[in-house]
Amino acid sequence: MAHSHDHSGHDHTRHDHGAGHVHGSTDKKRVLIAACLTGGFMIAEALGGLFTGSLALLADAGHMLADSIALGLAWYAFHLAGRPATGRLTYGFGRVKTLVAYTNGIAIFVIALWIVYEAWGRLQAPVPVLGGPMLVVAILGLVVNIGCFFVLHGGDRESLNMRGAILHVLGDLLGSAAAIVAALVILATGWTPIDPILSVLVSLLILYTAWSLMREAAHVLLEGVPPTLDRDLIARDLETTVPGVREVHHMHVWSLDGTSNMATLHACLGAGVDAYQVVSAVKKRLASEHGISHATVEPEFGQCADNGDDHDHDHGHHAAPHHSHYH
Repeated sequence: MAHSHDHSGHDHTRHDHGAGHVHGSTDKKRVLIAACLTGGFMIAEALGGLFTGSLALLADAGHMLADSIALGLAWYAFHLAGRPATGRLTYGFGRVKTLVAYTNGIAIFVIALWIVYEAWGRLQAPVPVLGGPMLVVAILGLVVNIGCFFVLHGGDRESLNMRGAILHVLGDLLGSAAAIVAALVILATGWTPIDPILSVLVSLLILYTAWSLMREAAHVLLEGVPPTLDRDLIARDLETTVPGVREVHHMHVWSLDGTSNMATLHACLGAGVDAYQVVSAVKKRLASEHGISHATVEPEFGQCADNGDDHDHDHGHHAAPHHSHYH
C-alpha cells in the first residue's frame, strides 16, 4: 500500500508548545530567582552552623547547597526544553526536565542519609551548641526559604521539574523550622541532643517525598503509561466509537515529560473504509477524550505487518517494518 501522511494531526503539537511555553518561561524565571536566593543564604547558613556547632544548621545548609545546584539544573532544564528538536534528538529536549527531577531526588537521598549518619555520631558524643546565634541564623533561613517557596509555588504544579524544585525548597523550609525549634529548646533547657534528633526527623520526611518524586520521574523515563490513562481501555474505546476500526493492537501510550502524552498504535480497518478519514478520527478521539496530544496511527487491512504474532489479545508493541504510516 502506498504511504499516506496525515499532517493535520500536527496542529495540536504547535498549540501545546505555545501553551506550555507560557508556563515554561515563567517557571524558568521563578526557578532562577529561587536558585539565587538559596545559593546566597546557603553560604551564610553554613558559616553559622560551623560557628554555633549546630548540626541542624549545617544540615539545612547542606540541603540548601544541593538545592541551589538542583535549582540551577532545573533552570537549565527549562532553558534546554525551549530548544527545537534536532535530527539527532527528534523529540527535542523536553525530557531533560524529567531527568533533572530524577537526579534531584537522588541528591536529596544522599544528603538526607549523610545527615542521619552525622546525627548518630552527635547522639553518641554530643557537642556544645550556641543557641542564640543559631536561632538568629535559623530564623533568617526560614524567611529566605518561605520567600523561595512562594516564588516557586505559583508555577506549574504538573511539571515534574517544578515539583522537584519545590520539594527541595520545602525540605529547606522544614530544616529551618527544625533548627528554630532546636535552638529554642537548647536556649530553654540546654539539652543539645534535640539538634541531631530534629535533623533526623526532617531528613526522614524529605526521604519519603524524594522517593515519590524519583518514582514518578522514573516512570516517565521508562516510558510507562501515564497514571491518568489506561491503555487497554483507550484501545477498547477506539474500537467501539470510531467507525471503520475493527481492532486496535500493538498500542504504546507514554509521556514525554510528565505532561505531554503520546501514543502509537496499529488500527485494523474494515474492508472498503477510507483509511485517511479513520486515522483522522482516531487522532481526534485520542486528543479530545484522552488528552493524547500526538499519535502515530498505522492502518492495516487484513493481516498485521508484524506477521507471525498472535495479537488478538496483545496490545503491546513489536518493531515493525513501516507501511501505511500516518504521522
